[in-house]
Amino acid sequence: MLYLIGLGLGAKEDITLRGFAAVKQSATVYLEHYTSIQPQFILEDWNAFFGKSILLASRELVESGSEIIDRARQEDVAFLVIGDVFGATTHTDLYLRAVKAGVRVEVINNASILNAVGNTGLELYRFGKTTSLPFWTSSFKPMTTYDVVKENMQRGLHTLILLDIKVSEPSEENLRKGVSIPEPPRFMNVPEAIDLLFEMEASRKEAVLAPETRGVALSRIGSPDQLITSGTLAQLRTVQLGEPLHSLVIPGNLHHIEEEMLSLWKL
Repeated sequence: MLYLIGLGLGAKEDITLRGFAAVKQSATVYLEHYTSIQPQFILEDWNAFFGKSILLASRELVESGSEIIDRARQEDVAFLVIGDVFGATTHTDLYLRAVKAGVRVEVINNASILNAVGNTGLELYRFGKTTSLPFWTSSFKPMTTYDVVKENMQRGLHTLILLDIKVSEPSEENLRKGVSIPEPPRFMNVPEAIDLLFEMEASRKEAVLAPETRGVALSRIGSPDQLITSGTLAQLRTVQLGEPLHSLVIPGNLHHIEEEMLSLWKL
């Protein structure tokens, strides 16, 4: 059996009882360690909590290797994911490859940013398409985020923007050289995200985003020390939200209850 287990957002203790039982009975336990993180992660603490030696799974191991599926042919394997199992398409790919290889798969869900964003007071059914904002490089400057925000705003819907993280990934320059040396971890923060959004606006000039556009900044959402701050993008561009992970919401049309909730988080 291959268990795909969501861990939730706040701490290792957020795992469900069913998920914890699956980890305990598994011979091998992997922790996916590149699409997200949990605050204050210390591997030794996790090993002690689960009573297992947890293996950190890189992008290459999950997306290109066969090790996880090969093990699951012979023994119970637990694959731990921060948030919910299907918060990233890479996990859907793993699921499909396992099924095609004849491996039984059980999914154990948990909370993710997609529902924890409700902590802002914005109604979940009033969110439009979610989008990711990657770091720009000299040769990679995607504008998808701008297009998604524009479409959602035209429909009066809120936009959740997931900010990029880089964990154990080589730089663009090293990739060109064929050198696979990982760079230090990088986590995009809200001011960096707003700067990129303003660059997109300067390029497209479609009056989608402006300094007075409202935003909601999220830090470590779902954790005991989560921080929610609302204000204009100009205001949020100067705010310090502390440790990662950060996200940004561009609200659409607001119900009066949503307005009242956002007033709780004003700068």
